[in-house]
Amino acid sequence: MTVLILAQEADAPTDAVVAELTRRDVAVFRADTSWFPRRLVLDAELTGGRWTGTLATGHRSVELGGIRAIWYRDPAAFAFPPELTDVERAYAHREARLGFGGVLAALPDVLWVNHPNRAADAMYKPLQLATAAACGLRVVPTLVTNSPDAVRRFTATLPGGVVHKSLGPNSITEGGQHKVAYTRKFTAADIDDLRGVASTALQAQEWVDKGSEARVVIVGERMFTILITATSAAARMDWRADFDALTHELIDTPPEVEAGVRAYMKALGLAYAALDFGIEKDTGQFIFYESNSSGQYAWLEAQTGAPITAALADLLAGACS
Repeated sequence: MTVLILAQEADAPTDAVVAELTRRDVAVFRADTSWFPRRLVLDAELTGGRWTGTLATGHRSVELGGIRAIWYRDPAAFAFPPELTDVERAYAHREARLGFGGVLAALPDVLWVNHPNRAADAMYKPLQLATAAACGLRVVPTLVTNSPDAVRRFTATLPGGVVHKSLGPNSITEGGQHKVAYTRKFTAADIDDLRGVASTALQAQEWVDKGSEARVVIVGERMFTILITATSAAARMDWRADFDALTHELIDTPPEVEAGVRAYMKALGLAYAALDFGIEKDTGQFIFYESNSSGQYAWLEAQTGAPITAALADLLAGACS
């Protein structure tokens, strides 16, 4: 029985999980979806109502029927021959997604961490917030709009302040320059000139006066909560802005947060996620911000000793036992 890992080639956390599975004598077949179709070959045939065949590189292969767990860890996009036109490339991508992805999705008795369809659904932050609230986690007033008037109305009702956050990944590369959109508060100058709001969807949220933050990493039934405390103004606004100003501590998960997170994972059909919370300074309450079904954890493990790699290996190996 084999664990199939789909991940980017240069990924240290994946290397660590592969090493741990190998140490336990668990068979692993690792590939990146960017290898398909030039370096990764799918040979699948429907026989007796089941897909049989192989997935192979130039050096190794795995029987489809022997795959018992798939760790879908943010692999790179399919990569097609350069001679294809843009139209041909779009067609090839669709066929690869429906063919390659469809065969894997149809394999029976497979543990997915996470199934790409569930992960894709869980990317939508409006869905995350509504699901978190329905599962008993606390959320703050949030606005999603492309209306400057709506932003003015929303900010006027929240005198403690309003922040705006990206709805998706917060970085882009433009003209060879890497740019990051960190969480930031609306200023009076921002409210005076909201022309950019009409250009796309914007997310605004009530500012949480937080004493610290937490990332909750859940792996199957195991949960690790890491307290993140910032010591600089930039990190207190968005801890991603100043990693050197952070301290980390592994803590017990409050029971009400644990119950809400477990309900959230069940509602969205996820086996793994990293969920971010702000912790109110005065009350100590956890406020749900967002979740990432491919969220990073390696630096948290290094800082606190939380055995997240071992937990992932336990989860994946358990499907092969």
